[in-house]
Amino acid sequence: MNSRKSKITILFLLITFGISIFVLVIFYRASIERKLPRLQTSDINTAIRGNIITKDGFSISSSQKLYKVMLDTRNIDPNKKEMFIKLYSLYSGDDPNKVRKIINGTKGIVTLSYSIDAKGATYLQELSRKLNRKSILVSYLDPKTGLASFQGMRVMESGQNRKFMSKDALTPAIGYVSKTESDALTKSKGVKGLERYYEDYLAPIQNAKILGPRDIGNNIILTSDSNLATRVDGYNAVLSIPLKFQTKLEQILDEKREFLDAKELVICIMNSKNGEILALASSSRYDPSNIRKQDYSALNSTVSEYAYEVGSVFKPFIFSILLQEKKVNPFELVNTYNGRYQLGKRIIKDTHPEPFMSAEDIIVHSSNIGMIQLVERLNGPQIYQGLLNFGFSRKTGIDLPYEQVGMMPTVTKLNSSTYKATVSYGYGLQATFMQLLKAYNTFNNKGIEVTPHMVAYLERNGKRYDLPKSEPAQVISQETAKIMKRILIKTVEKGTGLKAFTPGLEIGGKTGTAHIASGSGGYSNTYNGSFFGFVNDTRGNSYTIGVLARDPKRPYYYFGAQSALPMFKKAVDLMVEDGYLFPDANVIAEFEAKKDKLKNDKTKQKPALD
Repeated sequence: MNSRKSKITILFLLITFGISIFVLVIFYRASIERKLPRLQTSDINTAIRGNIITKDGFSISSSQKLYKVMLDTRNIDPNKKEMFIKLYSLYSGDDPNKVRKIINGTKGIVTLSYSIDAKGATYLQELSRKLNRKSILVSYLDPKTGLASFQGMRVMESGQNRKFMSKDALTPAIGYVSKTESDALTKSKGVKGLERYYEDYLAPIQNAKILGPRDIGNNIILTSDSNLATRVDGYNAVLSIPLKFQTKLEQILDEKREFLDAKELVICIMNSKNGEILALASSSRYDPSNIRKQDYSALNSTVSEYAYEVGSVFKPFIFSILLQEKKVNPFELVNTYNGRYQLGKRIIKDTHPEPFMSAEDIIVHSSNIGMIQLVERLNGPQIYQGLLNFGFSRKTGIDLPYEQVGMMPTVTKLNSSTYKATVSYGYGLQATFMQLLKAYNTFNNKGIEVTPHMVAYLERNGKRYDLPKSEPAQVISQETAKIMKRILIKTVEKGTGLKAFTPGLEIGGKTGTAHIASGSGGYSNTYNGSFFGFVNDTRGNSYTIGVLARDPKRPYYYFGAQSALPMFKKAVDLMVEDGYLFPDANVIAEFEAKKDKLKNDKTKQKPALD
């Protein structure tokens, strides 16, 4: 009996001991598993900065993801190292000697390549799987844990690169970006131009986070539960500017700048009805991907960041204020003193001297003396408020950063006869190109202002998002705008703007030539020439166009009529050629008939000789 109990006791103790050993083994294995590689892994799919897309569908500014390749050199089978180097160099395009030097230089984790594009990253991910299958990459024994370790070759996102497809096209308006580091990734941030102005819209919004089981190459195996957050890219900015037309205009500018030996030529073509810009071109351009020291002067946008004394293109605004205040009749005669008039200690001369001119012909033939007589009818507050209504000393709202507002004399100064006189023909104040363009547009839009802009709308995932628009304001009455439009058309048909005349189109505008102020407070022997005007056809197409020639050095070509006006004409001809304007065929036929008649009159039969 005692013997039987002893056997049972021994058996019980053995079973208890066995169970204890089993529990201890399970506990040990459970604790060891914490040191094993994770069965799950995660990845971040970063959102991309939005594109800038032209009206004709070209992505002139876009972002592409960049990848880097990381490798634990201890995972390379020593007997297959040269095979790895050969395969990696073949897939990546890297120099084998460079790869060999990196691998031999460090025992541990190294970066083999930076700046791999998405296509290259896909190839290298496929290579990683092949290297695992062929046992070129194998596990090694980690001396710290005593366990097998396998990191393999990992292709990881390193950041994004901004690409400018068309090199210098649409610069400086499109702007450029700088590189910033965030969460160990390289990103782009707008610094100038559209890239800066629309930074909040273009910038990526939300990264995607992916979680899932890993394969032997440490790649995520996607499941239905993998996506923890959806990727939301930045908005695309779609322009009202077609690239093909823009580049043609830039080519014309380049040729004209060389002929004039000018510092810069600028032209802007804007839809008169809604402010959409069809083209904004400068001869001073740069490649945003490769900005050099000699490009620094071209980084600022002349149309919005350069304020200058504008000359005679300013006369129509003073004349408009006179009309608004009912201080002038366009047909009244004004004494213009045979083109010579003393203002204080200075002698003012007209380029078209006449004893008398009608008030409107003072604009048509650009008489400084006539403007001096007319502006005396206005007081300081009337001039100041009138110019303020036109938008001078205020931002235009153009979608470019760092817009300047120019400088306007105080009301007190504008009460002075001398100040009034100089302002009447565009001196003694400063304005920007875009302020002039916006103000001239009112003459072609029934006195209503529009906001100039290059981005027509935003877009993401095929959905359009319209931008908020400012309320249009009535700057001058419709009647005043109608009179000014007629006078500016007369200026092209019979006055200083004659070179802009194009049969079958309604064209009006005004030339201007102004001394460039020197740093010492006086004026240098250099000039800015300009022409601002509009063009309409009978199909309802309506555009306002401005041209500025900065410091043309070719002898006798500094006048706006010689430097800027021919560029206006070339732009109009290009618009006709590319289908943005349609001259009236009947008007052209009438014009040609008159021209032929005039030619015939000049070649009448000579009288017979005795």
